[in-house]
Amino acid sequence: MTALRLDLIGRYLKPHRLTIITGAIALVIVNLLGVAIPLKVRTVIDELQDGFAFNYVVRQALMIVILASVMGSMRLWSRMLVFRVGRQVETEIRQKLFEQMLLQESEWVQQIGIGEIISRATSDVENIRRLLGFALLSITNTMLAYSLTLPAMLAIDPGLSLAAVALYPLMLLAVRLFGSRMMKQQKYQQESLASLSELIQEDLSGIGAIKIYGQEPIEKEAFGQKNRNYRDAALSLARTRSTLFPLLEGISSVSLLFLLLLGSGQLESERLTIGGLVALILYVERLVFPTALLGFTVNTFQTGQVSLERIEDLLGHQPSIRSPAKPIFFKSSKSYGQVTAQNLQVSYEGANSNTLKGLSFNLSAGELVAVVGPVGCGKTTLARALGRMVNVPSGQLFYDGIDITQLQLGELRNRLSLVPQDGYLFTASLANNLRYGNPEADAECIEAAARAAHLDDDIRGFPDGFDTLVGERGLTLSGGQRQRTTLARALLVNTPLLVLDDALASVDNNTAAAILHSVREQQGRTILMISHQLSAAVVCDRILVMEDGRVVQEGKHNMLMKQQGTYRRLWEREQAEEQLKSVC
Repeated sequence: MTALRLDLIGRYLKPHRLTIITGAIALVIVNLLGVAIPLKVRTVIDELQDGFAFNYVVRQALMIVILASVMGSMRLWSRMLVFRVGRQVETEIRQKLFEQMLLQESEWVQQIGIGEIISRATSDVENIRRLLGFALLSITNTMLAYSLTLPAMLAIDPGLSLAAVALYPLMLLAVRLFGSRMMKQQKYQQESLASLSELIQEDLSGIGAIKIYGQEPIEKEAFGQKNRNYRDAALSLARTRSTLFPLLEGISSVSLLFLLLLGSGQLESERLTIGGLVALILYVERLVFPTALLGFTVNTFQTGQVSLERIEDLLGHQPSIRSPAKPIFFKSSKSYGQVTAQNLQVSYEGANSNTLKGLSFNLSAGELVAVVGPVGCGKTTLARALGRMVNVPSGQLFYDGIDITQLQLGELRNRLSLVPQDGYLFTASLANNLRYGNPEADAECIEAAARAAHLDDDIRGFPDGFDTLVGERGLTLSGGQRQRTTLARALLVNTPLLVLDDALASVDNNTAAAILHSVREQQGRTILMISHQLSAAVVCDRILVMEDGRVVQEGKHNMLMKQQGTYRRLWEREQAEEQLKSVC
């Protein structure tokens, strides 16, 4: 075990050191009483050899019961204290992990893998809890048990004591061998269960596709195979356990037989009293459990250390996009939604070239500006750059005259609403989805936002209205309803700048134009509409035409149509597609 890992363990335990010290003291008392009780039994048995006295037996039995009760209570208390520390650390780590994940970029989360992150937040954190609870308790208890019990045994009869514990290394070896196998089998069982659960979730989410393509038999077979794999994994683990524990009991029984066999000779030669033999038997039985547990403890300790490193790897990752150390604040609480891009260049990690290649434009307060262009020209990257969802170089993008890289992320995002094409909806009521960005919004504000997004007619058609439960990822709604719901959610926040990233793609052109008109009526709001629907862009104050990461044209629809450029080519293509659809 390296010093670094010890430092990690110490760092997690430091806030709970008082509880740990108290638990350790209780554990010392438990082991002292565990040594004292057999000695008391030895004394009583040896004194009874001189004659039976009922009152004496009752007093001594009562004393032993009291000592045993105190030992049991102290053992329970010590376990509760140490295990509580493990649970508290588990809670703290999960909270830190969750807060850390909220700071990360979505690309990094996807790169690591959501399943991997969930695995670390569950299995690895559970392993750390066992390390800081069960493993530390077991190691401490084993050390105290041997350091206090062995001297007491050797004081009674050194030879007999050593013979009695001679087989204990076999017990430890068996646990180490079988314990390692059990760890692997348990891990495989968990992986099999996770795979089975993943298939169930995936099939239930895609039940429509399964029915359309008639793949029920294939999915049944796939589920059956994974189900059998889980069964086999569980049976293998059960077989190993069923072999190990009787083996441990057998070794313990053989050790006890050795003690009785050799002890009977010591009794005949009167080198050992009956009370001394009984005390040795109690001591040997006392050492069985911590010895057998030690092998599991070592495995748990090793697994916990690996999990510590995996958790630290997540906690130690610093997001590339974060607030500056010395941020600049807006001079007033009011924002205007003015945006300026000066030779903006943005690239994604690992990309061979920039996505935005010197993009420049101005967006005045209260303007409705459309951004159009062919697929892959960088429109979505522009939207993400405005919200600092991607790395933006300093001195290239400004909000109300302030470099956005100098603003706190929270303050920037509180003054900007970004509505993506595939907005995420939670498994909650429609009203709670709408008020997600503004939890304090009342029913009147929610209804106004729904009207502005032209969602009110749809809501009136729902049986439960605003209380309608939205399924996972909004699957109970149509594509257009999902987009209008996420738009209404953004409108309810009422930020000075609204960025629509193809947020009306699933809405027809007439409805899109009506929505833009409704949103435009809200005074003081600047709107940047990124869209491939040129028909909706016609109503905008200006149109920015992007191609290959740059603005290549700018102006109103009529002016752009007079030019032989990208916009006219896109418009003619869209009109041809519309005519083709009408014919078909």
